[in-house]
Amino acid sequence: MAEGLVDGTVPPLPPRYRFRDLVLGDHYAEGEDRVRVEFYINERSFKERLQLYFIKNQRSSLRIRVFNFFLMAVSCTLYCVRVILDDHRHIACHGCTPKNFSNTTENWWGLLWVNRPVWLWALQVSIAIIMLFQTVLMLYLQHKGNICQQLMSITRILEFLNTIPFIITLFWPPLRNLFIPVFLNCWLAHAILKNMLNDLNRALQKIQTAFSQQVIILCSMLLCLIFTSICGVEHLERAAPGVDGKMNFFQASYFVIVTFSTVGYGDIQVNVWPSQLFVAIMIIAALVVIPIQLEQLAFYLLERQKQGASYSKHRAASEKHVVVCATCIQADLIMDFLNEFYAHPHLQDYFVVLLSPVELDNTMRLLLQIPIWSQRVIYVQGSALRDQDLQRVRMDDAEACFILSPRNVMDRHEAAQNESDDDKRKNKGSGNAGKSGLDSLRNYYDQQTILRTWAVKDFSPNLPIFVQILKPENMFHVKFADHVVCEDEFKYALLANNCLTPGTSTFVTLLIHTLRGHEGSDSDSQWMRMYGRSSGNEVYHITLGDSKFFGEFENKSFIYASFHAHKKYGVALVGVKKDEEDSEIQLNPGPKHIMQASDTCYYFNITKEENSAFIFADSDPEKEREHKRKDSKSSLHNEPSSSSKIHSIIASVGSMAIELQERRANDPAREALVTGKPSTSSGRNLLIPPAGEEERVPGRRRPSILPVLEIMSSDPEDEETGITFTAEKVETEVDGDIEDIKVWDAKNESDWMKGYPPVAPYIGYTPMFSHLLANPRKLCCLELDQPCSHSNHHCARDYNWPNNSIIVAVESTAPGLYNFIVPLRAHWRPKHTLKPIVIMVEKRPDTVFLESIAAFPLVYYMIGSIESLDDLLRAGILQADTVVVVDRESSKLAEEDYMADACQVVAVQTMFKLFPSSTIITELTHPSNMRFMQFRAKDYYALKLAQKQKLSFVHAYLKGKLKSNVKGKREKERGANLSYMFRLPFAAGNVFTASMLDTLLYQSFVKDYMIIFTRLLLGLDQAHGSGYLCEMKITTDDLWIRTYGRLYQKLCSTTFEIPVGIYRTQMQSDSKSELSVTIDDDDQSSTCLSEERAALAELVRSKMKKLGLPESDYDAEATEKRSALSYVLINPGFDTKLELDDVIFIIRPAGGPNASSPMPPRRKYSTRRPKTEGEKREEPQGSMDTRL
Repeated sequence: MAEGLVDGTVPPLPPRYRFRDLVLGDHYAEGEDRVRVEFYINERSFKERLQLYFIKNQRSSLRIRVFNFFLMAVSCTLYCVRVILDDHRHIACHGCTPKNFSNTTENWWGLLWVNRPVWLWALQVSIAIIMLFQTVLMLYLQHKGNICQQLMSITRILEFLNTIPFIITLFWPPLRNLFIPVFLNCWLAHAILKNMLNDLNRALQKIQTAFSQQVIILCSMLLCLIFTSICGVEHLERAAPGVDGKMNFFQASYFVIVTFSTVGYGDIQVNVWPSQLFVAIMIIAALVVIPIQLEQLAFYLLERQKQGASYSKHRAASEKHVVVCATCIQADLIMDFLNEFYAHPHLQDYFVVLLSPVELDNTMRLLLQIPIWSQRVIYVQGSALRDQDLQRVRMDDAEACFILSPRNVMDRHEAAQNESDDDKRKNKGSGNAGKSGLDSLRNYYDQQTILRTWAVKDFSPNLPIFVQILKPENMFHVKFADHVVCEDEFKYALLANNCLTPGTSTFVTLLIHTLRGHEGSDSDSQWMRMYGRSSGNEVYHITLGDSKFFGEFENKSFIYASFHAHKKYGVALVGVKKDEEDSEIQLNPGPKHIMQASDTCYYFNITKEENSAFIFADSDPEKEREHKRKDSKSSLHNEPSSSSKIHSIIASVGSMAIELQERRANDPAREALVTGKPSTSSGRNLLIPPAGEEERVPGRRRPSILPVLEIMSSDPEDEETGITFTAEKVETEVDGDIEDIKVWDAKNESDWMKGYPPVAPYIGYTPMFSHLLANPRKLCCLELDQPCSHSNHHCARDYNWPNNSIIVAVESTAPGLYNFIVPLRAHWRPKHTLKPIVIMVEKRPDTVFLESIAAFPLVYYMIGSIESLDDLLRAGILQADTVVVVDRESSKLAEEDYMADACQVVAVQTMFKLFPSSTIITELTHPSNMRFMQFRAKDYYALKLAQKQKLSFVHAYLKGKLKSNVKGKREKERGANLSYMFRLPFAAGNVFTASMLDTLLYQSFVKDYMIIFTRLLLGLDQAHGSGYLCEMKITTDDLWIRTYGRLYQKLCSTTFEIPVGIYRTQMQSDSKSELSVTIDDDDQSSTCLSEERAALAELVRSKMKKLGLPESDYDAEATEKRSALSYVLINPGFDTKLELDDVIFIIRPAGGPNASSPMPPRRKYSTRRPKTEGEKREEPQGSMDTRL
């Protein structure tokens, strides 16, 4: 062949590789051997087939054991029948003549011979033959090793003892009356039952716990012990002298039960010594065997209590339930879930199944024993990664599955090990030094959540899954879940919005919690009543065509519908979703959106429309029916009724209407509202300022409010000139905010632009349109206090920023911190309003994080801690508007759980002592610790408020506990679990906990849009045509508007903005104010405070002098006394009066005109300048009210 290759010729193919063979297939030549191999021939022998049927096959072996159990039960039953039919006078072998015995001597022959009828003998022989055949067959099939060991087993001895004598009677008839202890077959039945339970678990996959098996085995053993004792005593007493001395079966049963129960009446007793010995032996056996079984039973009972119960298949078929999976069951976490879940009326009949791999702690056990929860909550110990445990909780039949992350649980040993590994990496110069061991633990917990989510999705693909995850970089693993809430993502976005719009954290927290609006209604304090009532507002949705609130606004603009719905019904229409494919929720889409019947409306209200009653001001029933008839007629023909026309006319001239009015055409009040002329009625004309206002301000034109038009096709301010509102005009006006870039840009920085960040912080991040630098800065320029070749600044003051900065203090730079920067650099924020961001981090950030923030303008970092006064001064706390203190992960390693915030609270209190006028926003681990924020020992108002809150909480708890078993009295009457609602730091928005966001995931079960809605509200997502949340402040020039309703109209008619709430700060002003009573400090305490304040001021000045900072920047006259009260009002009433310094939450349209604000123009730049003498610095937001 080699020669052929050398010659250039190719040898021919073998016959089987010819073209014909390739087409026709392989054909073997004649005479070629072909061998067929058969497998598993060892299983085709007779013995192997029998083993397969009797032993290996689980189902067939189970059937055989059931049949054997039936035979044992029948044999014991036949023995009882023989005892009942037995004649004690006929004691002889079969066919023999009975002998006569005296009544004074024992009849020992009675123990050997019994009276057995022929038909009974035939049945017992038949059973014996079957049993013997099976015994021999099993010996043959199971024979391994020594045959004597199998023959000498107790089971084999009993089988031979109760079968071979019956076989002998076939060949020797006189032995047919021979006594055979067939009652011992009960122990064979007991052994078969144990094997059957094991087969049920293996073959039929029955979920039988060890506890239930042990209970069955114990009951079977007790029954066998009693049955053996009864039959043994009855038979041995046959030897008693005389006929009357013998026991029948019932008497023997009575004697054994009385004896075993240790009652011992003594009315029946045994007469012969064999029976006495037998009873003694049985009692000893019972005393030995029963305690051992009871001990095992108690052990399994404790294990079952740890493992919890199982949700039965029958309950799953007839009842609805949801499953909550968590690494550990924390009392606070579960109670928040239960309170929020059962706050909805249509969820009252649902059951909650808790699935966790760890056992319940004592606190959780006590909580689940409360009747209101014990009847609804079922705990199951198991893992979501095991199909058996998922089957136990009936995951296939569940309505939803909630997978929660262990937020406040830390393995201290594991964390310490990770910290030591982290130190080693830093010593080696690793690039991941910024990632702490605790951050690795959070990743580990997220990995557990991811695996649980995958397991549930694999087990039940169509089940709705609600996932809570900690770190945003792990979100892309669970994107397939129906609803996902990332703690870090929402937390940082909420804190960022809180810096610009004060009280945003309180606003969102109240919005996503289910409250009734009755909280604080019994208080004497006006702010508590207003704050408590507005807290009941939630987000609801309804189709416009089915709505009473918005149905009349079909084919009208969104702005028109929002204003008139609030004026007429008190609801705030804030968003809409079109009935189109791939449509998204739009917050305030602007005046160009025309409402359609298929649109879904999203609004704020105390309750949803379906639970609202419409009561007119006129109580005449005839007029009410006439009004309903007109409304129904107008809705059918899409024409506004006369009442709607009247309201439209009233609104067009800027009046207020709180209730639905049915007035006559000649009503003087209505005529005054329409014409603007003074009315003789007692009501005020809200169209014009109060009487005398024009005299007080001579030369000023009377303010007026433009009407809110049904369809706004042009800019209201350009209607007279005929300028059309077009996209080109908007783009030109929006681009006009490029003013004075040089003021903002440093000398060596490039121009700004708007675009998407060039570097993503983590996998799965959706880029947001933001303010960016055309050329990202060098990483060395990002460090605030370290000079480099491009900058020589040593502290924040050297930068001379035109706006005050925002300081955020973190332990380490997690990727989630990126979501703090993005909302503060959103593209719709004007450049002149952007504030510098200083990230104070304790551990040096990694390169990936620095590269991701290098493209954002005015973003810096510095290595430092809030516990260091030098670091705070270098970071520019004197030039900062807000200081945000993020929760420390290492604090969760405290031995006592509620001490996790100790370091945080003390550090913030030190900052408050040193810089009383600074606004500090703090994140805590536990909400209960917020009472320590800005703690004042002499703050009697806060102490009284806390005492009243504690008493109210106890009263509500006892009231709810007493009513827990009353039909129709649900736990919603007790409100949600917001015990900290009236805490002053929370009401002011100065404190935040991540647990406040938990209800966002829980509410998504009922409102599937809540997560998307909140993301749009916080700026985490950007939808086409959707607006954004921002703020405006009421100044002295705005007080002529007077009411929230008129402000609503003013905004809707000019800038198309929608107000949704008020952040109100009430200062201590005059003696008639609600905040008039000051804190009563004695002279000695006031003197001590003054001396302490002077010492602190001297300390700060000395540090500033050391750092080269001007001492004039520090305000030493700032006081720690509480002199103001801040709180949030969500969707206040139409006639709510505006006050000075009110901050209005508004939703600004994304594509609206850049019209001038209805408010006076605010200051373009804000600078922190030294305070001159006589100029007081604004006090920190707090509270002051003594009328409890």
